[in-house]
Amino acid sequence: MKIARFSSGGDPRFGIVDGDDLVVLKGDPLFTGLDTLDERVPLDSVKLLAPVIPRSKIVCVGMNYPEHKAELGNQGPDSPLIFLKPNTAVIGPGDTIQLPPVEGRVVHEGELGVVIGRIAKRVKAEDWKDYVFGYTIGNDVSARDEQFRDGQWARAKGYDTFCPLGPVIETELDPSNLEITTTVDGEERRRGNTADMIHGIPEIIAFASDVWTLLPGDVILTGTPAGLGGFTDGQTVDITIEGIGTLSNPARNRD
Repeated sequence: MKIARFSSGGDPRFGIVDGDDLVVLKGDPLFTGLDTLDERVPLDSVKLLAPVIPRSKIVCVGMNYPEHKAELGNQGPDSPLIFLKPNTAVIGPGDTIQLPPVEGRVVHEGELGVVIGRIAKRVKAEDWKDYVFGYTIGNDVSARDEQFRDGQWARAKGYDTFCPLGPVIETELDPSNLEITTTVDGEERRRGNTADMIHGIPEIIAFASDVWTLLPGDVILTGTPAGLGGFTDGQTVDITIEGIGTLSNPARNRD
């Protein structure tokens, strides 16, 4: 099922997508389950929000597709290359990516996101499914030239608005063979398939949970396929993953 977080003028609420409507849930499904209210709202009458705001962190995997790793010089380790984005970087579908006044390129990185559903520490790879609530789309926006200049990635990937998520969480999905396409103003820039990931989701969850305790609502972004990544003020980035939908965000220079 597809679960959305939305606003219709008041506090954020959650709902299950049912055709053109949302069946409203009693609370946050990560913590209160999937019990519904006797209430439906039309999808076109609400604003979709980021489907989850991680309580603690977004875990990202760098250079997890062979061609993208080659683009960046094959400098990564043999194990998953993991780093963090702050939860303050999260925005939702339709929200604006604010481009900071930095030199060089700001790039998109369309990725499959894994939403953690329960506390996970030192998870065995074979048990990975027990800890996954569902899947969403993420954009690991990066100030690429700042990333290279700094020699580490926290600032270049951690700016406010640099982690769009959405439009929904899909709870029933096989993530092993999904097409990922990224376009800018309708022009295809990246295309890949999760089948090509160097490190699969079981390995990533096992590796990351050995470093950090993963909490319900934490998101793991699993890496981007290769392609031309730059975008600028006034352009719109669309990321589509089959089975989930399309995450769309315009970009504007920050005031």
